[in-house]
Amino acid sequence: MTGESKEARDNRGPFAILFAVSVATAMGNNGMLSVLPAIGRQIGIPDALVAGIFSLSAVLWAVTSPLWARQSDLRGRKPLIMLGLSGFCVSMTLCGLVVSAGLHHLAPPMVIFGLFLMARALFGGFGSAANPATQAYMAERTSRDERTQTMATLAGAFGLGTVVGPLLAPLFVLPIVGLAGPMFAFAAMAAVMLVVVHRGLPETFKPGRGETPPRRRRVGLPWRGEGAALWKDPRLKPFLIFGFLVAACQTAQTQTLGFLIIDKLGLPPVKAQGFITLAMAAGAVASLLAQWGLIRMFRMGPRDLMRWGVGCAAVGNIVVAFAPDYAGVAIGYAIASLGYGFARPGFTAGASLSVDAKDQAGAAGAIAAINGLNVVVAPLFVLLYEQVGWGPFVLNAMILAAMLAYALRQAVLRAVTQGGAREEATIAGLERSDEGGV
Repeated sequence: MTGESKEARDNRGPFAILFAVSVATAMGNNGMLSVLPAIGRQIGIPDALVAGIFSLSAVLWAVTSPLWARQSDLRGRKPLIMLGLSGFCVSMTLCGLVVSAGLHHLAPPMVIFGLFLMARALFGGFGSAANPATQAYMAERTSRDERTQTMATLAGAFGLGTVVGPLLAPLFVLPIVGLAGPMFAFAAMAAVMLVVVHRGLPETFKPGRGETPPRRRRVGLPWRGEGAALWKDPRLKPFLIFGFLVAACQTAQTQTLGFLIIDKLGLPPVKAQGFITLAMAAGAVASLLAQWGLIRMFRMGPRDLMRWGVGCAAVGNIVVAFAPDYAGVAIGYAIASLGYGFARPGFTAGASLSVDAKDQAGAAGAIAAINGLNVVVAPLFVLLYEQVGWGPFVLNAMILAAMLAYALRQAVLRAVTQGGAREEATIAGLERSDEGGV
């Protein structure tokens, strides 16, 4: 296109690589998530502990994401993206070995659970390096006007992975490796992407020589690894609260979905796997429809995305809670996923727009941390499901309705698309004064 800027042409290749990295990571995580209920019931691990396999990894993700974000300031984005991919590859390989041991009854179920927990924790500790570095890489190479669309595209990459991962996972359930097969396959894909990033992704600055990323050089800001205080920064705090609760609702619904479908159909776990896959794929397609179609069609900004997102997700959870059959569950999950497809790029882009260029890595690290930490609450929702089948979904709907009210009333969330970074910072300062009077 003749109207395309040289910067946009230069960014096309790197963004395509980062898009592929995000797809591969989401494929692996969601592919494993889709087979996890069947794995747990096949080995004999209690449902709540199956959901808890992600908990230690989530805590490590939350702790290490801001640390890796600062390291990406110091060492560059590309090395941290490669570290994250390496952590994902190693973790997925070890998870596959542990699941294989459990399926062949080489150790008691609780021993398998402990080993699975530790193997997955490697992803939380080292895989978390890629996400904030990727967000910062893209943020530094886009203008404020392009930021929402870019973040929506990145979220769409994860959405594509959530479609393809569960669809591919059953294809790798082979006679010798069984339900562990998808983990080995996704580890191999991550290894391929590691080679692609190493050879094809340009790093545009050399930290060891005191150079700065192009976006920071352009705006004349100092080169500092700031961001530790952003957790308490009133510019970001509303987005972190909103994002944590929305992500927690999505994780809880997704991790409970497989158990709900197995129980509703009354089938053995392996035979129910195809139905779980179809329902998760329907949800992922709905999320992609939001991120790749509707957001661009209606030119929705962060404020609208957050409001419409939580409202739609709340309706979807109510449908799932009282669905009479499998079809109702799948439809409700798709409606909720459409909402999450709006809300997640909404608070991600809003957080990025609320801070200056020098704080992009720190903001990305904080968002990555809450996206990981929310997984810790999922076992509580599974426990609630074991007591009251519709309970987790009704609770989700109540939380999401509260977030809709929060998005409508909270000053920073209301103003995110109304002004520039300076105006948003002024509003955040007024927010701090209000908090001090409580």
